[in-house]
Amino acid sequence: MGTSKLKGALLGMFTLLTAVMSGSAMADYALNMTRGVTEISKEIYALHMLIFYVCAVIAAIVFGLMIWSILHHRKSRGAVAETFHHNLVAEIIWTIVPFVILVAMAVPAAKTLIKMENFRDIDMSIKVTALQWKWHYDYMDEGVSFYSSLSAASNAARQLNSGIDPFTVDNYLRDVDNPMVIPVGKKIRLLMTSQDVLHAWWVPELGGKKDAIPGFVNEMWFRVEEPGVYRGQCAELCGRDHGFMPVVVHAVPQAEYEAWIAENSSAAVGAVAVVSGTPAEASADTGGERSMGELMQRGEEVYSSTCAACHQANGEGLAAAGFPPLKGSALVTDDLAAHINQILNGKPGTAMTAFGNQLNDADIAAVVTYERNAWGNDTGDIIQTSDITAVR
Repeated sequence: MGTSKLKGALLGMFTLLTAVMSGSAMADYALNMTRGVTEISKEIYALHMLIFYVCAVIAAIVFGLMIWSILHHRKSRGAVAETFHHNLVAEIIWTIVPFVILVAMAVPAAKTLIKMENFRDIDMSIKVTALQWKWHYDYMDEGVSFYSSLSAASNAARQLNSGIDPFTVDNYLRDVDNPMVIPVGKKIRLLMTSQDVLHAWWVPELGGKKDAIPGFVNEMWFRVEEPGVYRGQCAELCGRDHGFMPVVVHAVPQAEYEAWIAENSSAAVGAVAVVSGTPAEASADTGGERSMGELMQRGEEVYSSTCAACHQANGEGLAAAGFPPLKGSALVTDDLAAHINQILNGKPGTAMTAFGNQLNDADIAAVVTYERNAWGNDTGDIIQTSDITAVR
C-alpha cells in the first residue's frame, strides 16, 4: 500500500471513530453492569461493586509491593538475593488473609442467592414457553396468553436485500409485537420451559436470567419498583435466528395493568396472539367467506411475521441452513391437505414447528392461500377459515 493510501485509510478510520464516539452510540455506551430496577438486581449490583473494590485494593497492594520490591532490590543498588526457601509467617498470612476475604464476600452473596430462591408470598405467576424464535406468555391467574415475536419493523429491516436501513428502525432487534405487561410492586414468578431447544430468558434490569429447557420447568421471580420498558433477549444460542428473539417487559401501575387485563382477556392481541380459548376462537374473523384479495393481504402479513424468518420474504428459503424454498415447491403447489397439515402440526426432525397452537384458523387459511398464490405459484386455491377448522 502506498503512503497516500495508508494516510487515507488511517484518516478514514479516525473519522469513523470520531463519528461513533461523538454520536448517539456513546449515549448507550457503558463499561459497568446495569443497576436494574428490582430489589435483587440492586443487590447483585452492590455485590458486584463490593467485590470489584476488594479486587482493586488487593491489586493495588500486590502490584505496589511488586513494583517497590523491583525498585528497592535491584542489582544496581547492590541487592543480594536471599537463599531461604520457606517462611512460615508469610505462608500463614497468604493463606489466612485470602480465606478471610473469601468468607467475608461469600456471606452477603449467599444471602442474595437465598433471596433469589425465595418463592413465598408470590402475587402472580406467568408461564413462559420458549420457541424458535418467539416467547409464549400465559398469565395463569388471569386467563390471558399470547405469543411475543420480533416486531414487524425489525423483522423487515433484517431481511437480506430489504432496502431498509436498520438505523432508521427504533429499537432495532430489541422490540416485539406483544410485550409482557406486569404491574409495578408485585412479586411475579416466571415458570419457564421450552417447546424445542434450549433458550434463556434474560432482562438485565430485572436482575435474573433462567434457562428454558424442554421437558423441565425452571422458575425465577422479580418485583419491579419503577414503571418503564425493559428490554432483553434470549441468552442461549438457540439456532440460526437466535439474535432475533428479544424480550420486552412493560411495567405499569396497577390500574393500568388491570385495564390491560380487562382489554386482552376477551380479544386477540396481534396477528399471532392467542389471548383466550383455542386458536380458532381467538380470531375476530373466524367465519364468512373472504375474497382472494383479502386472503392474500392478510396472508402476506402473517407470512412476514411468522414464516419469512426461515423461508425469506421472496419464498426462496435458505437451503444451506435447512430451510427449503416455498417458491415452486411441490408441497405448496400440489397437495393442499399436506400443506395445511404441515403448518398445523409441523415437521418432526426439522426446525418447522407446529403453528396450530400459535395461529388462529383465519390466519392459517390466509397464509396457506398466500403461499399457494405468491411468487408465481399461482395455483388459484382459495382456503377459507372453515376449511382449516374442519381439519384441525
